[in-house]
Amino acid sequence: MAHDPEAVPVVMVFAGNDPAGGAGLAADTEAIASMGCHTAPVVTAITVQDTSNVQDFQAVGADWVVSQARAVLEDMPVACFKLGMLGSVENIEAVHTILRDYPDIPVVTDPVLFAGGGGDLAERDVPDALRSLIFPQTTLLTPNAPEARALAPAADTLDACAHQLMSDGCEFVLVTGADEPSEQVTNSLFGNERLLERFTWDRLPHTYHGSGCTLASAIAGLLAQASEPRSAVHEAQAYVQEALAHGYRIGMGQHVPNRLFWADGDDDE
Repeated sequence: MAHDPEAVPVVMVFAGNDPAGGAGLAADTEAIASMGCHTAPVVTAITVQDTSNVQDFQAVGADWVVSQARAVLEDMPVACFKLGMLGSVENIEAVHTILRDYPDIPVVTDPVLFAGGGGDLAERDVPDALRSLIFPQTTLLTPNAPEARALAPAADTLDACAHQLMSDGCEFVLVTGADEPSEQVTNSLFGNERLLERFTWDRLPHTYHGSGCTLASAIAGLLAQASEPRSAVHEAQAYVQEALAHGYRIGMGQHVPNRLFWADGDDDE
C-alpha cells in the first residue's frame, strides 16, 4: 500500500541556519525526520559558525519570519511548533503573534542563548522577551544548565530555576545536565509545579555540536505524533543518546551527532 503523505505530521521549526550543518535547522530537520515527521523550516537567523564556535549572526527581519510561517500554515496542518534560535526581540514578538493564533498546537522551546562553544546566539534583551512572550505559550522548555541559570538568575539551584520557569508559564521544563561537572549526565523533568523524574545517562567522551537542537526537535516530532510529553521526553532522550554515541568529528571542533544512525545499513535484519 502506498504511503499517504497527508498522514505525515508536520512540525514547524523557527530556528537559525548553521552552515556547518551540525545545529540549527539542519539538526532539527534530521531529528524530526527520524521521528517520522515532516519539517517546515522557518529561518529566523543566519549564522557564521563552524563546529568550534559562532563568529557572528544576523537575525532575519520579523516580517520575513511571519511571511514564511503564515504561507505554510495556510497550506498544511501543523501538529507541533519547535522554537530554537529566534535571534531578536522583534522575532520573538512575531513568533508570539503566530503562536497566539494557534493555541491548540503544542510548543517545544529550546531557549537558544549560547552556542556549544560559548558564543552568544541572542541579543541582550532576548531572555526577558522569552519569559514574557514565549514561555506562557510553551508546552515544554528544554534549557541546558547555563541557559536555565541565565533565564532564572535569582534562583540558587537548577531545581529552583525550573520552578521559576514554570512560574513564568512553561507547562513542563526539562533541564539538561551535560554542561555540569558530574561523572554522569543527569536531566531533570519538571511539571505540575514539582519534579517529575530524573534521568541519568552515561557521559560520552566528546562534546557535541547540536545536541540540544536534536533533543528538542525529537521531542517535538513525538508530540506531533500525539505522544504525551513525559513519554516523548523518555523516547527522545534515548534517541539522542544513540545519535551522540554514533557521532563523528567532521571538522576541527566538536563532534556532530549522527541523527540518521538508524539508516547506516549495519543492521542485518
